[in-house]
Amino acid sequence: MSKAIDFTQGSIQKSLLAFAFPLFLGNLFQQLYNAADSLIVGNWLGSQALAAVSSSSPLINMMVGFFNGMAIGAGVIISRNFGARNREALDRAIHTDLAFGLSAGILMTVLGSIFTPTILRWMQTPEDIMPNSIEYFRVYCLGIVFSLMYNTCMGIMNALGDSRHPLYYLIISSVTNVVLDILFVAGFGGGVGSAALATIISQALSVILSLKRLFRGQEGVYRVEIRKIRFHRQTLVEILRFGLPAGVQNSVIGFANIVVQTNINSFASAAVAGSGAYSKIEGFAFLPVTCFSLALTTCIGQNLGAKKYDRAKKGAVFGIFCSITLAELIGLGVFLLAPWLISMFNSESEVVAFGVRQCRTEAFFYCFLALSHCMAGILRGAGKATIPMFIMFGSWCLLRVAYLTIVLSFYHEIWIVYSAYPLTWTISSVAFIIYMAKADWIHGLEKKAA
Repeated sequence: MSKAIDFTQGSIQKSLLAFAFPLFLGNLFQQLYNAADSLIVGNWLGSQALAAVSSSSPLINMMVGFFNGMAIGAGVIISRNFGARNREALDRAIHTDLAFGLSAGILMTVLGSIFTPTILRWMQTPEDIMPNSIEYFRVYCLGIVFSLMYNTCMGIMNALGDSRHPLYYLIISSVTNVVLDILFVAGFGGGVGSAALATIISQALSVILSLKRLFRGQEGVYRVEIRKIRFHRQTLVEILRFGLPAGVQNSVIGFANIVVQTNINSFASAAVAGSGAYSKIEGFAFLPVTCFSLALTTCIGQNLGAKKYDRAKKGAVFGIFCSITLAELIGLGVFLLAPWLISMFNSESEVVAFGVRQCRTEAFFYCFLALSHCMAGILRGAGKATIPMFIMFGSWCLLRVAYLTIVLSFYHEIWIVYSAYPLTWTISSVAFIIYMAKADWIHGLEKKAA
């Protein structure tokens, strides 16, 4: 893996940018990948089909989010052992992570396929879009193992300092997804299920390419072998220790978003479609947040593993500054271009009106989202994974759900739902600032080891 970045040497700023830029491009193509279904379905099949796809998205994100959090935990272990040059422990961590991703994917495929109708009805999905929602979500679940396995492989490569190859594979997969979406929906006249099928095929391709890379390995560092893919008890315990808080955090946030989606579903189907269009735009807007958060976790993990504390501090400050600056600039762009952005997905005036209103309610608060995610990434890399879990669980789940439940009972207005996000982003940022100012996060990994 000659393209891998070692954060323990050279300029920390250049290393972060060199690592984050491929992540940014990779996440860009990931969002194109995610938006393709909505763009093509919304334009070829109409607003109700777009609403059906949108109503399933929070549920998919909750399911995948938990295991993506586990992959983050595994990444902390992998980056720490990579920084410490512990080849034997690195080998165990990689193979245990792959075994966990495969097992989780098979489990979620079975559970998702069985309980799809029950969950969608619990979410108060409007009856006029229920059949399409069930079709899309059930087909997607049949291939969810590929989504989890790709994220597992990507997490391993990122933890080793290789953010380039995941980018290459995402580009190939994204282009494949768009081509198949157009072919299946516009060419063959398929429904929302065919859009989900296109996603499954393209995700399977990205997994094949990622595994091929991992099987090739890096001479003198690691090499993935099929016969070694199994659970190593002590390593699994370590992965759970670091990953479970992030997984729980992602899943409870996903649960809170399902509650938000349930409240949006209580309005017209145009509100569901408009919110779904905004969620795709929001995904693009959050790219700097995602890439710097992931880069900071790897950077902090490697440097603290190598006991280079000053480099870790410099990386943390630089990463936060870049992330919040870019997020706020993008927020300004989203605010100004909102009508045009929403109309790309569906041009019906009512759908555009709902989407634009949500854009302009949330756009100027992206800086707080960036700050919260970056500080969470720093703390995970430092071995303090439970702190982000508690802060985000309290603000993004409990507070968000309580706010919506209480306020909507008095004022059933859509802007109340939209305002829940910037309110809770701001509160979590304040909590992170207070904790970081008082806590000794630098020695987190050492204390965990002790």
